[in-house]
Amino acid sequence: MSSPAQSQPEPDLILDSVIRDYSTAAGTLSILRGVDLGLRRGEAVAVTGPSGSGKSTLLYIAGLLDHATSGTVCVLGTDPATLDEPAQARFRNEHIGFVFQEHHLLPQCTVLENVLIPLLAGRRITASDEQRAAALLEQVGLKDRMAHRPAQLSGGERQRVAVCRALINEPELLLADEPTGNLDRTTADAIGSLLLDLTRDHNVLLICVTHSQELAARFPTHLELRDGRLVPASRA
Repeated sequence: MSSPAQSQPEPDLILDSVIRDYSTAAGTLSILRGVDLGLRRGEAVAVTGPSGSGKSTLLYIAGLLDHATSGTVCVLGTDPATLDEPAQARFRNEHIGFVFQEHHLLPQCTVLENVLIPLLAGRRITASDEQRAAALLEQVGLKDRMAHRPAQLSGGERQRVAVCRALINEPELLLADEPTGNLDRTTADAIGSLLLDLTRDHNVLLICVTHSQELAARFPTHLELRDGRLVPASRA
């Protein structure tokens, strides 16, 4: 007798009928109007859409930086609505990495120190932490820049440091908000390759929101935010 089919594990990120409204002087502004999404670690998804379509809002809800007006959100098996603000902050720091358009490096700190910053919440840095940070920097080609300050780096190098900082806590979820928006084409291509390679190497779930159709086309999955909903990207 054949054994019953094994059920698929739950996605690591679930957005079910997510709506996000904002109150304005002119009335209610609806940004997300019923977003559905289910993703697992190892997947890499690009999200495009015009300015104001809700790309960053979607990312911030997934990253516990914003909340849904209604609908269901489950991040790595946790309902963010059940966590108070301190618990949400701990959860973000331990499980979610962020890469923004601006690198937000501390100018007074070295490259190595900047990568280690997320580990400072609640504990001391260990030799093992420093070894992991150094290994990440070596992986992105910055082995000889660890003692440099951000001002001594190119824009692409600073963004690579930001990617390493996002990975230092070994997050399961990596969220990138316009990570190549301030970079020239060649450097943007390199950062795109880096994000995709690191997603594979570290078994991370990556969501990248971008205006760049060239970057989005390199992702295994490309979605568009259209009229407040996620849909498969149209092909040229």
